[in-house]
Amino acid sequence: MNVQKKDVLILGGGIIGVSIAHALQKEGRSVTVLDKNTIGHGCSYGNAGWITPCFAMPLPQPGMFFKSLKWLCDSQSPLYIKPEPSITLLRWLTYFARSMTQKKMQQSIEALTDISKESLLFYKNLSLKKNFGFQQKGLLMVSGTQEGLASALQEMQLMEKRNIRGQALSQKEVLSLEPSLKENVLGGVYFPEEAHAEPLLSVQAIAQDVELMGGEFISNAEVYDLKIDSGSNRISQIVTTRGVYEANLIVVAMGTWSETLAKKLRVTIPILGGKGYSLILTDFGKKPEHPIMIIEKKIAITPRSDSVRVAGTLELVRNDLSITAQRVNAILKGAQQFFDIPPTYEIKEVWRGLRPCTPDGVPMIGFSKKYANLFFCTGHQMLGLQSAPGSGKLAAQMILNQTPYTNPKPFDPNRF
Repeated sequence: MNVQKKDVLILGGGIIGVSIAHALQKEGRSVTVLDKNTIGHGCSYGNAGWITPCFAMPLPQPGMFFKSLKWLCDSQSPLYIKPEPSITLLRWLTYFARSMTQKKMQQSIEALTDISKESLLFYKNLSLKKNFGFQQKGLLMVSGTQEGLASALQEMQLMEKRNIRGQALSQKEVLSLEPSLKENVLGGVYFPEEAHAEPLLSVQAIAQDVELMGGEFISNAEVYDLKIDSGSNRISQIVTTRGVYEANLIVVAMGTWSETLAKKLRVTIPILGGKGYSLILTDFGKKPEHPIMIIEKKIAITPRSDSVRVAGTLELVRNDLSITAQRVNAILKGAQQFFDIPPTYEIKEVWRGLRPCTPDGVPMIGFSKKYANLFFCTGHQMLGLQSAPGSGKLAAQMILNQTPYTNPKPFDPNRF
């Protein structure tokens, strides 16, 4: 088999991989992106499509431990951890518990906010020349309980410290802004500067730019082996179903599958797959004008041109892609509590994907300390679309030895 020599080889063609490719190709590097499937059709395909710095929150938060214990017993809860006898799961949960401090949460929010703000700016500029469904209509968080409303107000206060503006709304104000909601909402918070887009179109728009700059994409190229040059402490070859590659630099942006590759390299990548679902509903009734988060249900509602996307839940299940009917029904039931969805609705599509979750909720961006030509950019939990261009820019600056626009320390892949 012929060996193909490349400059930068990016493993993973989702929103993270194409964003890194864009940032590096723009700076003059020659980039090739490999994906085991079709570019953009993995976890980047069916997410809620939100570009919302106000949601720059890590998964572990103070008080989450006892909530997690309660949710563990409820397969319909917003967060479900599938119990299994696994050392990997035990280690992940140990790190997760250690990250549930106020100090750690504040540090994580700072890091996630920076890459999210940078990403929003990138998408705004991209929308001036490409149509990928980008709309800056803001985000509305609503609740039917006092506890949920208090949580939203607390999050608004956290984000105000980072110059992300929010407005507390009464029930009357919520219904005036978004009359598609039922009157069982008690109130909410509106973030007017947030945006949303079509996730797959977003990946494709960035990929088109990369190709125009000379970058290359190869689909159906699954990595199944690799070779190490022990003398130089480098990865010498990547073996895929589409050939063997050698590269000056290898970037791992494979989402949950990064852990599988890391095992071959004997590198610790504590990432679990957080399974999420999204449903495309037609004949939704009165279609919402804004993206909406139902706080206590953790359900995201996104208006589309001809339908509505309803997304939610998080199952920590590693690489299990099976569909749980109970989960799908719980999402639909939760949406029906807040919207008058007519009985004539049709579920046009049911999608599920695995969001790559690190135990502290912060992506891993940086060089491996074990291999000189290995760089990681993975583990973006539920914030992949939201934070990808900002992550790509930071990754490119680190690779090119430029001054990073934000502190890279919280993203160190060697921190675990």
